[in-house]
Amino acid sequence: MIAGPGDRTRRARPRRLALRMAALAGLLALAACGPASSPPEAPAVAGDWREFEGTWTAVGSRHRIGLGGDRRASVANLTGSLLLTGPSRPAVGFRAEAIVFNDSATGMVGRAVWTDERGDQAFSELRGDGTATGNRVVGTFLGGTGRYSGMNGTFEFSWRFVLESDDGTVQGQSVGLKGRARAGPAPATPGTGAPRP
Repeated sequence: MIAGPGDRTRRARPRRLALRMAALAGLLALAACGPASSPPEAPAVAGDWREFEGTWTAVGSRHRIGLGGDRRASVANLTGSLLLTGPSRPAVGFRAEAIVFNDSATGMVGRAVWTDERGDQAFSELRGDGTATGNRVVGTFLGGTGRYSGMNGTFEFSWRFVLESDDGTVQGQSVGLKGRARAGPAPATPGTGAPRP
């Protein structure tokens, strides 16, 4: 039997509908895989303080030695992620690396590098209690590259190791990380020796 024009149209409708639905599903899938919309970040401007809070999680290795009695010393090399919150945060997230020396009697010193999605870096010095009775850490920005050039300011947090294996592999996270920073040197104020025109 030969199909008439009406029969072809009736058969084509379900096919067209199926193609349209497949195209719509593909567009929805692409939209779901795209970057989440978030408010645009304000550029790091010299003299403009940026307050932030966040969470730093890291994994790495720690080598410890005994120094007699309960005293211990350790060196840790940690790499992880740092996610910041707050409307004036300098960026949303960083890859964070730190090298830390700790003495349970005298405290901790270390250095950290935060690298954002553009490859710009912020450098900091870490100092802390790191003793048996406390683990508060204070970071001081030492400058940076790109938009963090001349970065200054401070941040603080407590650190806890959540996992440690026999081979020295460790995993940890910050507690209560908060701070403020600004890029570039602080603006000169009258009466502080700033040159006059």
